[in-house]
Amino acid sequence: MDEGRLQEKSVTERIRLLILFRIIVVTLLLGTALLIELKLGDGVGHLLGSPDVRLFPLFGIIIVTYLLSLIYLLLFRFNQGIKLNIYFQASCDIIAATALVHFTGGVESVYSLFYILIIIYSVIFLARRGGMLIASASSISYGLMFVVEYYLTILPLSLSLIAEYKYTTAFLMMRIFVHWLSFYLIALVASYIVERERKLSSLLEEKESAFEQLDLLHRSIIESVEAGIITVTLARKIKLFNRAAGAITGFARREVINRPIDLLIPDYQSFREGFLSPSQGSNQIRGELIFQKKDASRIHLGIAISPLMDSRGAKIGEILVFQDISLIKMMQKALESNRRMAFIGEMASALAHEIRNPLAAMSGSIQILKKSYFHSKKDIKLMEIVLRGKEQIEGFMKDFLLLARPAPEIDEIVNVNQLVREVLESLSLTPDWSEQYEVELRLKEGVLIMAKKSEIRQVMWNLILNALQSMPKGGRLSVESGITDGDAGARFWELKVADSGVGIEEKNLDMVLQPFFTTKERGTGLGLAIVNRIVTDYSGSMRIESTFGKGTVFTVVLPYGEPFFSGGKGNI
Repeated sequence: MDEGRLQEKSVTERIRLLILFRIIVVTLLLGTALLIELKLGDGVGHLLGSPDVRLFPLFGIIIVTYLLSLIYLLLFRFNQGIKLNIYFQASCDIIAATALVHFTGGVESVYSLFYILIIIYSVIFLARRGGMLIASASSISYGLMFVVEYYLTILPLSLSLIAEYKYTTAFLMMRIFVHWLSFYLIALVASYIVERERKLSSLLEEKESAFEQLDLLHRSIIESVEAGIITVTLARKIKLFNRAAGAITGFARREVINRPIDLLIPDYQSFREGFLSPSQGSNQIRGELIFQKKDASRIHLGIAISPLMDSRGAKIGEILVFQDISLIKMMQKALESNRRMAFIGEMASALAHEIRNPLAAMSGSIQILKKSYFHSKKDIKLMEIVLRGKEQIEGFMKDFLLLARPAPEIDEIVNVNQLVREVLESLSLTPDWSEQYEVELRLKEGVLIMAKKSEIRQVMWNLILNALQSMPKGGRLSVESGITDGDAGARFWELKVADSGVGIEEKNLDMVLQPFFTTKERGTGLGLAIVNRIVTDYSGSMRIESTFGKGTVFTVVLPYGEPFFSGGKGNI
């Protein structure tokens, strides 16, 4: 509702209150008169100036006032002209007041005070000009009443039995002049007060409007900022919680407002104490913490805590500004991983040359020794141990080079299902295989991708081998492959390898993809790192879900369909 309609509604309510007030005053007057008549009988005349005054004229004025009030309401309902309505009410009230003064003693009547009430409400509704007009009309009516009484001998009821009018001209003139002067003074004073009140109201409305605009701007800025903002009182209660804070934490505003900050951030106090030192005082506190969202997922938050001051510089709370830096942390990890890979790549080239040459010489020498002389069984066994060690070192160097510097190959059409079966068949011939394994395949038929076959084979080999090694006493192996749909029409090829093995401890989940990290006695820690490197090269992602003691699920997701993979890799 706009300002004009609000003002119109306010004036309408005031007019209705005026009509109600008039009815109440008249009712009180009627009730008092009836009460006096019932209790005192003819003694009522002493109140009105003469013991012979009858109440019928007074009752008539009161009844007419009731009828006029009804007319005012009807006119106001069908005609919304406020000024015209007020002028009409004031005119009728002046006539009624004049009649009341006349019938209740004329110059002796105390009801001339009603003129003042009429002038005051006229000023309220009609301002100074309207008030002066009503004051003039009241003065004229009051003066005419005395002229009629004096010259035409139409006396009030209280004087009707007196043969001679006892008031002199000078007395009447003084009486009229005093009332006129009081009417105009009341109009001037009331108009000054009303104008002053209106100016103050206007100034207050302007201030309120400016405050509302400033508050709206403040709220718009707070709600538009992409960082989460929370204000906390000295009693540690949340008072402000912006839209971004809700989006980051997953909590609705109604769930946290006026609640303790510790319910939202359990580590809040320890976080403050960990970064606040005596030398810092009330300076800003910055740091990071791991936050658990409403859906139980965990994110990294970067938080800055500053003191919240009032206009006098006194601390009234704290303001928290925070952002979800999980993506930044992931980028930092990826950058660190790439840095390590670059270092490994440089080191691998040198190591491969320095290690392969001595290994080749050792292998050749052992082969010659085996053929040149007669050896005992013990000597032959020792030579075979040396050769197996040489093969292990060469296998390690091969994986090391694959991790650090992928061999250039040409993309080709890869039948995913056929490749899964080939890998399982090859692994079934290795020492890691056991007849106690239960294998379940859920492969969507007809899935073809454009990629390097050796790399996709390496991904499958390492994941399945890792699953088998986690079940030394046998267990259930599940391999699932298919196409899934993503947002905006995107499609993905998904490979899921699940086992019922020993699982991975939660503290190691973030480390299993790092090179050389392993919990196996004979492991090199390169298998999953190679998988992660290949998946990253294909702009894909890998998820690890594990419950310690119950098993692990590795999920590899690669883009499927146009456009081609980054780095020249693609699919069909």
